[in-house]
Amino acid sequence: MSTPKPSAAASGTFLIGGDLPVHRLGYGTMRLVGDGAWGEPADPEEARRVLRRAVELGITLIDTADAYGPEIAERLIGEALHPYPAGLAIATKGGITRQGPAKTEYVGRAGYLIQCVEMSLRRLKLERIDLYQLHRIDPRTPLEESLGALKRMQEQGKIRHIGLSEVTPAEIEEARKIVEIVSVQNRYSLADRRHEETLAYCEKSAIGFLPWYPMAGGKMLKCDHPSAQALGRIAARHGASLAQLAIAWLLHRSPVILPIPGTSKVKHLEENVAACELRLSAEEWAEVDAASP
Repeated sequence: MSTPKPSAAASGTFLIGGDLPVHRLGYGTMRLVGDGAWGEPADPEEARRVLRRAVELGITLIDTADAYGPEIAERLIGEALHPYPAGLAIATKGGITRQGPAKTEYVGRAGYLIQCVEMSLRRLKLERIDLYQLHRIDPRTPLEESLGALKRMQEQGKIRHIGLSEVTPAEIEEARKIVEIVSVQNRYSLADRRHEETLAYCEKSAIGFLPWYPMAGGKMLKCDHPSAQALGRIAARHGASLAQLAIAWLLHRSPVILPIPGTSKVKHLEENVAACELRLSAEEWAEVDAASP
């Protein structure tokens, strides 16, 4: 008998913007491209296999950005998955330019963001982007200009919903005076909880919270990490890895959290999705919280 495949459906469902249902465990595409989000993938065909396998495993939210590559991750999604199956939501981002590996600059001018939306539509082979996120607030550009441009694209039917990334509650409040905000993508993980206040704001407002760097870039998985041994013992009780425990903790932490762990390998993708089925008791989750940084 074959072993039942894991399914992202086990993570539950969240309604982005109140009308866009997605399974809570999604897939982030930054690791599909070269190091520092720069350049082509080491194995382009494996990258396409990962995307196709993600859909097979019930993932209905794929998160990307025009800065991944740049442009390469969006192109790979279009190549691998178009025409898209019903129920698959594609989220992308704009507002960061990339000058080299891990070298970025924020640009929020209206004309630039409008061009970003148009080019993302072309690469993704879409007529409308389900969720378009301002990748960063540009301190040199009024927020009214940046979000005003996205609002115009929304009114033209080219964007369904609008989100933000790396923001505080005060910045979300300011943004919501200009346009409806349905999601926030901030750095957050079991090992990095600097944005607890923003998460609490999102819970109160029914805003989806997409944690990036959900496993602290692998740092918390190293044996010399102060919490790794204790957390590893908890995971081992359930036949799980520390990475799976970290994903399961995010799903447990809040019903508005939509984890988007990334990988460039099908095997790792399958392990990530299997984390949806990891169940701990209330006492064990308290133990996890006590053992984490």
